[in-house]
This record gives sequence, C-alpha cells and structure tokens, in this order.
Amino acid sequence: MMKSLDVPNPNAAGIDIGTEMIFISVSGLPVRKFSTFTENLIEACVYLKENKVTTVAMESTGVYWIPLYDLIEKSNIEIFVVNGAHVKNVPGRKSDVQDCQWIQQLHSYGLLQSSFVPDNTIRKLRTYIRLRDDHIEMASAHKLHLQKAFNLMNVKIHNVISDITGTSGMNIIRAIVQGERDANSLVSLCNQQILNKKKDQVISSLQGNYEEEYVFSLRQAMTCLDFYLVQINECDKEIEKLLHKTTQEKSTPTDIKPPKVIKNHKPNIAGLHVLMMKLTDGKDASQIPGLTDQTLMKIVSEVGLDISSWPTVKQFTSWLGLAPNKHQSGKSSKKIRKRFKNRAGQILGSRQKPGQ
Repeated sequence: MMKSLDVPNPNAAGIDIGTEMIFISVSGLPVRKFSTFTENLIEACVYLKENKVTTVAMESTGVYWIPLYDLIEKSNIEIFVVNGAHVKNVPGRKSDVQDCQWIQQLHSYGLLQSSFVPDNTIRKLRTYIRLRDDHIEMASAHKLHLQKAFNLMNVKIHNVISDITGTSGMNIIRAIVQGERDANSLVSLCNQQILNKKKDQVISSLQGNYEEEYVFSLRQAMTCLDFYLVQINECDKEIEKLLHKTTQEKSTPTDIKPPKVIKNHKPNIAGLHVLMMKLTDGKDASQIPGLTDQTLMKIVSEVGLDISSWPTVKQFTSWLGLAPNKHQSGKSSKKIRKRFKNRAGQILGSRQKPGQ
C-alpha cells in the first residue's frame, strides 16, 4: 500500500490575487473570495486568523500582492510570495478557484519556496530609490526635448557645452525663454571656464532662428525638466530621512576614507558616505572598484543587509541572474547566460565606471 505524504503545513492557505478579487483556499473549507478594497483585505486577514491559518502562499502578481502582504505581515502570519512559474497547475481547465486550491495544496505539502522579500525598512528604501530612478528616466526624455528644440532653432549650444542641463546651459535656456536673444548677453551667463575656452564658439552657436513655436517647445521641455528635478530632490529628502532614522542608534565609524566622486545623478544627501558606512556597520563597500555610495545604496535597497536568505554564493549569483544556465541533452551540453537580471544583478553586472 502506498504511504501517504506527510503534511508539514496543515494550517496553510493559498491565495490567488487579481485586480478586483482575491480567492482564499483553507484546508477543509470552501474557497472564499474578497474584494480588493482595503476593508475587504482586512476582513480576509481576520478570516485567516479565525481559521487558525499559520502560513500563507500567494503569487507575486505585479504589485497587487503588496497591500495584502503588508496586512498579513501585521497579522503575524508567515507569508510565502512564490514565483508564478513554480505553481503552474496541470494542463486543463483553469480558474481562480482552482489556482488558489492548487497553491494551498502545494504549500501544505511544503513544496513551495518563498521568493526573497526584504524587511519593511529596506522595502521603504527600495520604493524611494526606484521612484527616483523613474524620475531620472523621465527627466532624461525632456533633456532630449531641449536638444530637439535647439535643433529646430538651429541653435547649436548643445554641441559646444557638453551638458546643457548644467548651470551655464540652464542659465542660457532660462534667458532665452524669458526673451533674451543677444548672443553676447547670453554668453555672459556661462561660467568662467567656458568663457576662457569656448566664448567665441558659444557666441556662434547661439545664432539661430528663434521662431515663437520653437521657443515654446523649449519652454515646455524646461518646465517639465524642472518638475522632475524637484521630484528627484524630494526623493532624496525622504531617503536621507530614512537613512538617518535607520542609523541613529549606530556609532559613527572612526576610519573614514574619502568617498569616490559621484558624477551622474548624485543624490542630494548630506553625508551620504558616512550614512552608508553606518548602515553597513562601518564597512566601506565603496572602496570596491566600480562601486560608489550611490550604487551601494541601490544594491542595499534590493538585497538588504542580511544575505543569509541565500545559503551559498552560487545561489546568490543565480538569483541575481549572473550565473549561466546549463542545457544538456544527450551528448550536447552548453551554457547559456540568463537573459533576465533583477535590478541588483543589473547593477553588479553592468561594469559601471567609477563615479557612476
């Protein structure tokens, strides 16, 4: 007679999450569905507690799982956020009810592995940093709009000044938008270094066709860029506040070496180097080639400060998406590098230049 399988998680529940409804399967009970409004999610947590559920498994569907995850976490119930590819049902008919029952069954037998979810503080840091990166990406698009407006006017200032969004470039842009057209007046807004080396070139580049519609395009791009620069600065304030709160009880390191210069999109955070050293208990990871305090902050926001979730270096490398896949069939064997890298893997695998 076949021996029945052990059930290590008898009080397990499985949850299928959608945009409008969630479906919860508890062993021995019919599947319950709840709306995704906050009051209904709270009701779902009460339902889990009433039925003595101690552990829950659910798919990491987009960002829809996060509100329910936060509420279940506060209910002190163990949560497994699992990869959808690991809980695919057998071929056949598919429904939300069957999906949550299948997840519950797999979880009750201990066959699911939880995805990595950092603690609440790291999740907050991750939210701010990812939002900051989104703003930087949007700002970059409007920098291109500035260049397009200049090309329409045949103003070639962006060919002479390497960064038209620097102090000199933005001074010139604001003056043009306000009505200034005289090249000699505009060039006087540049810093002394540009005046010493490129004054005549800048004057020549500012001769153009200042049609009303082209200047309007320039004004629109400048306004949008200013907006996103403000948003980036607001993110920096929240990040700085969170870092201070997280490290307030940690001692300041005594051996502090000068940090690498951050050239691109430097966070407006006072004492970032010291804060990062305090966060990592006095370790200065920025001394590693290719890492700055900014890249370290991004990595910490993705993997946290405790990497014990990955028992070995190989497992951590695989999770980052930096380990090649091995495909073997008969005598044929080849290694194929994974196409997908998570955000931490993209940072560590990008071979960034110092100062980035």
